Amino acid sequence: MHETAYEITTLTPQHPTPNPGILPTEIPPGVQMVTLPGGIRTLAYTPTQAPPAPPIPVAQPIPTWAKTTALLTPTIGGGIAAAGIGLSYAAPGLIAMSEALWAAVALIAAAAIGVPMLLRIGRSAAGAGRGSTHITQNITATGMFGKATGTINHR
Repeated sequence: MHETAYEITTLTPQHPTPNPGILPTEIPPGVQMVTLPGGIRTLAYTPTQAPPAPPIPVAQPIPTWAKTTALLTPTIGGGIAAAGIGLSYAAPGLIAMSEALWAAVALIAAAAIGVPMLLRIGRSAAGAGRGSTHITQNITATGMFGKATGTINHR
């Protein structure tokens, strides 16, 4: 144990002091009212405790999905930009192709209507001098995948 050259005295009836008490506002800084193990309350110097040091942050690894997303973002953006530039260059050709497709649709529609009419007109003009031609065709096949044979008769 440590021997001290001083003795802590408290304000008790056994040790009367000329100043019977001290107000809390009169206590100097660094001094606090403490209770000793025997239950006696006294003033004592208390060491000031330094605040605990903040924890040192530990570097967290970057998740794989974040790395992948970060790498794909410029690639996708570049692809979209390239597609936009390509469409801007191709727009006149696409418009012309669209017009050409509509012209082809009109030609097919005209052919679907006009060709049968021309054939009907041609048959009626060719068939005016003679009677109509009848073609009879007989086809026979044996089995599901058998070879088919046939005959054509003109009358």
